Amino acid sequence: MNDVRQDSAVKHLSVAVQMDPIEAINITGDSTFALMLEAQARGHALFYYTPHTLSMRDGIVSAVVRSVVVRDVKGDHCTLGEPERRDLSIMNVVLLRQDPPFDLSYITTTHLLERIHPKTLVVNNPASVRDAPEKIFVTEFPDLMPPTLISRDRDEIESFRKEHGDVVMKPLYGNGGAAVFKVAEKDPNFGSLFDLFSVTFREQWVIQKFLPKVVDGDKRIILVDGEALGAVNRVPAENDIRANMVRGGAARETDLTPREREICARLRPFLKERGLIFTGIDVIDGNLTEINVTSPTGLRAIKRLGGPDLAAAIWDVIEKKTS
Repeated sequence: MNDVRQDSAVKHLSVAVQMDPIEAINITGDSTFALMLEAQARGHALFYYTPHTLSMRDGIVSAVVRSVVVRDVKGDHCTLGEPERRDLSIMNVVLLRQDPPFDLSYITTTHLLERIHPKTLVVNNPASVRDAPEKIFVTEFPDLMPPTLISRDRDEIESFRKEHGDVVMKPLYGNGGAAVFKVAEKDPNFGSLFDLFSVTFREQWVIQKFLPKVVDGDKRIILVDGEALGAVNRVPAENDIRANMVRGGAARETDLTPREREICARLRPFLKERGLIFTGIDVIDGNLTEINVTSPTGLRAIKRLGGPDLAAAIWDVIEKKTS
């Protein structure tokens, strides 16, 4: 595939990145780090802060930011400046990039960042992020999904299992493949698992028909401003159903099937309308399972496998929207 970088003269931007502690990230597969490397290469000024420093005082949204220089060197990937509290409205761009869980803390950051958007461009649009948790947003397209139930009612879940046999149970607001279980049709552990979910999660959870072809891969497709520009096939480790790379899934080169292109075409107007510049969707055997707009991953794996530089594509869009 060709490099998607555009040659255009653009102004240098001040960019604040809201993320988890940068010292602890795994730069090999971290999409936020890929975005920071690309921003720096374009001459933009980078700043970094963690969500717990985000504040609003008398209507002014601020955070304790540190200037940051990034390097693609394991063990020496960043140099941080001195911390100082800054008004985020003076930034040109804020990248909303901390990982879930999508909890009240996460939701609160979207309310605060909404106060400065779009004068300061927040990527992704914080109101849309708040309204589109990945396992809820996807249910707007039931015909593209496998049979899915969102419930914590035991009778309803038992009825769903009776109809569909083997199922997958997972938290509604989880991430990274955590607490994802395959439950067999006559699984003797179901009762204990139901009890565990009931005391662990106050909200409903997701029960989905098990897709056996997950062993062939769970495809992550990246859409930039609604356009499907690259993908990586994530193959589960032996004796696991979870294809997430943080859970041992292996990244494999892939192309899009006609069905996957159809799915992306359906999503395009919804993503553009909601200001969702960077989206990752998950597709198993032609079935859409998630639409990830909080902190999608996959940029580095796609480039490493010979695909396009999608960090460049994302910055092309950001620069156009801030010009």
